[in-house]
Amino acid sequence: MTPEKPGRREFVDTLTKASLLLTLPGITPTAAFWQPAEPVTVGQVMDLILKTIPNAPFPKTVDTLKSGTADQKVTGIVSTMFATMDVIEQTARLGANFIIVHEPTFYNHADETDWLDKDEVFKRKHDLLAKHGIAVWRFHDYWHSHRPDGIRMGVVTALGWEKYMDSTNPRIITLPAPLPLKQIITHAKEKLGIAMMRVVGDPAQSCRRILLMPGASGGRSHILAIQQDKPDVILCGEISEWETAEYVRDARQQGQKLSLGILGHIMSEAPGMQWLVPWLQPKLPGMKITYIDSKNPFMYL
Repeated sequence: MTPEKPGRREFVDTLTKASLLLTLPGITPTAAFWQPAEPVTVGQVMDLILKTIPNAPFPKTVDTLKSGTADQKVTGIVSTMFATMDVIEQTARLGANFIIVHEPTFYNHADETDWLDKDEVFKRKHDLLAKHGIAVWRFHDYWHSHRPDGIRMGVVTALGWEKYMDSTNPRIITLPAPLPLKQIITHAKEKLGIAMMRVVGDPAQSCRRILLMPGASGGRSHILAIQQDKPDVILCGEISEWETAEYVRDARQQGQKLSLGILGHIMSEAPGMQWLVPWLQPKLPGMKITYIDSKNPFMYL
């Protein structure tokens, strides 16, 4: 049994250093830091964040409060991928009462709960949030719409590829020299704390141009990006097995030098919620903001 490795701890420590705050894209020494004269509310924090997002607020979005109210006073903020039972308990122990998550809290994209009304797992989680008075806000559509995309920047920073990112096409990474596919996969596993990756391709293939697409943008998006960007390898979060993998397999059987590495949805996006902490902290200098790793639930037998 091989659990996921906690391979991003060094990255968290690095990002929280004050010296790095001013070097991250989107963070400048002249940023207008908000120093409230009185305790801030959940709604005020949300509004502060939305002011940085182009065209926000959106008329239709899944980024809504899943628990709590906009007018409750914030005692501390936690950033994470999922508001798991463990994350909720850890948040309470920290004395925080506002969790900003990237993914759903109640097991479906829109966090609809009418179908879970009599479900014991849902009820216990709902009651735990109410017990501790914790507000949960999903920050998915907006964080991806930030410029630069907050999730992408977290992943690129964790991989140490910031200087190799194409400024006009951020999904493209051009390494200074070609590397074998196996070496790139090993690097991604080590930097992102991934125990195992599924790969389509030749481990010895020489790769320099990387198409990085974290999360679940879908097979059509992957394939259109491959057509446009002509990468040596695509590293993506997750796939439907009949889409991107089959396209890459066919391309290879036709003689193309193209490979695929699947990072996993969680492991490909969690660094973006780590990156949220140093991005948000200067805007709320008196607020304790903490990243909690909700971890990958899977093990490998």
